[in-house]
Amino acid sequence: MTLASQIVVCPNCQAPNRIPGARLGDRPQCGKCKKALFTGHPIALTDQTFERHLTRSELPLVVDFWAEWCAPCKMMAPFFEQAAAELEPQVRLAKVDTEANRQLGQRYQISSIPTTVVFKGGREVARQAGAMNLQQLLQWIRSNV
Repeated sequence: MTLASQIVVCPNCQAPNRIPGARLGDRPQCGKCKKALFTGHPIALTDQTFERHLTRSELPLVVDFWAEWCAPCKMMAPFFEQAAAELEPQVRLAKVDTEANRQLGQRYQISSIPTTVVFKGGREVARQAGAMNLQQLLQWIRSNV
């Protein structure tokens, strides 16, 4: 865990919060809405909220681009959920429903789902198409953050 402070965007009110690195694991709350910044679950991002988390948060952002009708997406969902519980607060995991948020799917040229993408410093650094089990997912994320 890093000792430098990190800016973390609240998944509820979208406010940026500066958290000392040594305190990331202390269940920090948003200074604005007072809700937990980390819940151990992936957050749902939309066309409207994605950019703020991408550009304002200093944590690596791992995004699962998925759709409700996609069987492999449904198969991977519990593993992505478990990965969030294991990797927070050092990494933010998020889900983007490509059917409801078509602009993001187009912007990142998502041609097959599920597609998992790692962003660091606002830039894409890794991409993996296809479903992964928990071990594959954790290994892939850890090797790319």
